[in-house]
Amino acid sequence: MAGIYIHIPFCRQACLYCNFHFSTSLRLKNDLINALLKEIALRTVYNNDKTVETIYFGGGTPSLLPAEALNMILDALRRKFHIVPDAEITLEANPDDISGELLTSWKSMGINRLSIGIQSFFEEDLKWMNRAHTAEQSVNSIVLAQDAGFDNLTIDLIYGSPGLSDEKWRQNVKKAIDFNILHLSCYALTVEPKTALHSLIAKNKMQDTDPEQQARQFTKLAEWLEEAGYEHYEISNFSIPGKRSRHNTSYWQGKPYYGIGPSAHSFNGTDTRSWNIANNSLYIRSLLQNIIPSEKERLTTVQKLNEYIMTSLRTMEGIDLNHIQKQFGAAFRERLLVAAKPYSDSEKLIIQNNCVKLTNAGKLFADGIAAGLFEDKL
Repeated sequence: MAGIYIHIPFCRQACLYCNFHFSTSLRLKNDLINALLKEIALRTVYNNDKTVETIYFGGGTPSLLPAEALNMILDALRRKFHIVPDAEITLEANPDDISGELLTSWKSMGINRLSIGIQSFFEEDLKWMNRAHTAEQSVNSIVLAQDAGFDNLTIDLIYGSPGLSDEKWRQNVKKAIDFNILHLSCYALTVEPKTALHSLIAKNKMQDTDPEQQARQFTKLAEWLEEAGYEHYEISNFSIPGKRSRHNTSYWQGKPYYGIGPSAHSFNGTDTRSWNIANNSLYIRSLLQNIIPSEKERLTTVQKLNEYIMTSLRTMEGIDLNHIQKQFGAAFRERLLVAAKPYSDSEKLIIQNNCVKLTNAGKLFADGIAAGLFEDKL
């Protein structure tokens, strides 16, 4: 079964730290919607299997689109694919877009999971990030969503930003727990190239991030949520048992997925990855000519292995050594064990039951450890 990601490349305003593909101009909104519908119609189905179990509207800010537009996209997907009856259909939404009327519309069209971009419950933090919503809207959006029957909620929170004390971070996490939020995605503030934040730091107009603060707040986060009964099932994701993101989990498990929209990525589940052009005007122009503007690459065996190492190591299940031996061969399995030993000796990895997993200490170095385990032999 596949998943479908729909990229909506519009935002009300630009967040300080964001490096995703988006535009703050809605001038091309209607043309973009028509292009999305055309891409869905033109899409080739992997292995003639039209079965889809997850749909995810991401961005950008999908909640900026009128309910009618979202419904048109869902109808087009239902005509093209077989959406299973219990499909997880997620909409990313900003607090300032959420209203009782919209929630009713979203629910009626089949959206059953909301991902709300809270980021912080503190006004000063939201202003620093240049978020469009207020602290009051952060709270009200959750109340409205739960009152409308959206019990399957996930919220985003950001830690490690200048000015975020450990006590404020504790209060952010506690408020999420008190609201009985079933799933949290928590990210360290990252200074990405070509963002406003990167430019301001380079000009000494803004304080840089503090790695020690970020490590400390990540460790505290994991402790607090574990005490509250959450599973730390992926480096940045926590859920009450049974409430993991099915869509994102399919990425980490290497399942096929379709990416619709400018900059969206797709994977056929075996060896081919593709990505659409990250330019709204060119995307629209190409679809007017019945062309999906994408590039693709065929993954080598080593690329597929390294991708498996990178994604699976981030999860609580870890790297399955039996899977590596079956899919890639015994030699790759043995070389990985040799590469893992220094990290095991330093208690950053644990190797047991044919699995390689990060320890709590190792989670602070997940990307570096993954790179250290990568295979470099053809």
